[in-house]
Amino acid sequence: MKGGSLVTVPFLLLRHELRLLASLWLWTARRTHGAADGSAVFGYARGQGAMMFGFAFVCVVESVGMSVLLRDWPAVHHVVLVLDVYTVVLVVGLHAASVVRPHVLDPAAGVLRIRRAVHVDVRIPLERISSVRREPRATHEPRDGELNLPVGAQTSVTVELAEPVTHVSFLGRHREVRVVRCHADDAGGLVRAVNRAREGHAVP
Repeated sequence: MKGGSLVTVPFLLLRHELRLLASLWLWTARRTHGAADGSAVFGYARGQGAMMFGFAFVCVVESVGMSVLLRDWPAVHHVVLVLDVYTVVLVVGLHAASVVRPHVLDPAAGVLRIRRAVHVDVRIPLERISSVRREPRATHEPRDGELNLPVGAQTSVTVELAEPVTHVSFLGRHREVRVVRCHADDAGGLVRAVNRAREGHAVP
């Protein structure tokens, strides 16, 4: 690994956690990130809420158990408690990020933004879309030129591109993709809205 990467990775990890914490604030304020006037938003977090809060509950139970086991070692107990609480905050923050950062269709800018929490934000110019369709899929094999963003192990929308767009991974890796699969709670509504915007019609 090159020296520059040693600096970049901690920075990316710190930025990731700060974005999760910012998402918690947006969630409590009931605000949406990146949605301009005249744009349409399409959520995708509905199917993962129960799982994420179940995971957070397990973390809380584990924290209580560790508190009992470490009650005779107060210094260790305080460190573990802080780590456990912070883990719960990050888990809830991850769900909050999925809620406040939905997919965004901005007809005025001619862009469809496909997102997943704070990890993925792919901007697709509408003129590069060759087709968009509702396509429920539960299996996704990694392939060159394809980006799969399942939620709850499934995707429901497939976007095929006439020209590739660049996807930047969490650690800064650039990859050209021609097919993007994602999940939307209202997959049919997203497909219809994108097709209307591509045809120059107003998006409800």
